[in-house]
Amino acid sequence: MHYLIALGSNQRHRRFGAPRAVVATALQRMDAGRLTVCATSTIIASRPVGPSQRSYANAAAIIETDAPPPALLTLFKRIEAQFGPRRGQAWSRRVLDLDIILWSDGAFAGDRPALTIPHPMMRERRFVLGPAAEIAGDWRDPLTGLTIAQLAARNRRPKKRPEKAPKPLDHERKRH
Repeated sequence: MHYLIALGSNQRHRRFGAPRAVVATALQRMDAGRLTVCATSTIIASRPVGPSQRSYANAAAIIETDAPPPALLTLFKRIEAQFGPRRGQAWSRRVLDLDIILWSDGAFAGDRPALTIPHPMMRERRFVLGPAAEIAGDWRDPLTGLTIAQLAARNRRPKKRPEKAPKPLDHERKRH
C-alpha cells in the first residue's frame, strides 16, 4: 500500500538541530524501518496555523508499507515520541508532526476520530498541498475527485472577500 504523508516541525531538536533537519532525519528514519520512502518533496518554510508563533519546516513523502491505516498511525505516534513529547494545545509547537494525507486504497474512517483519510484539513493547507503536488500531483482526493495538483492550484487562488452587507437607509433603521 502507498500513502501520501505530510511532515512538519517548528521546534529545534537538541540532537538533530533546526526544524528542517528534524524533517530530513524523520524521513531517513522512516526509510530505515518498516516503511519504504518512495518519493520526497523539497522541505519548505511556512507560517504557523493556530497559536504557534514559530515558522514550520514542511515536506511531503510517498511511502510504501504493508501496514493498514490504524497500524501506520500507531507507528507514526511512536516515531513522533522518539523526537520528543508534544506539549501544549493543538497546533502549538512540536518537534515532529506526521500526518497521513491520502492512501492508495481510497478513503478510511476509523473508530478513532484521530484517523480519517483523506486528512480532513488537507484541502485548505498550502503547506501540505504545495509539497504534495511536487511528488503526487496526479493522486486524486477520493471525496472530491480532484487531483492534488488541482487542489493546490485552487488553494493558491486569492480568496474572495465576503461582500459587505449594504447599510440600511435611514428610514429602514429601527428607532428606539
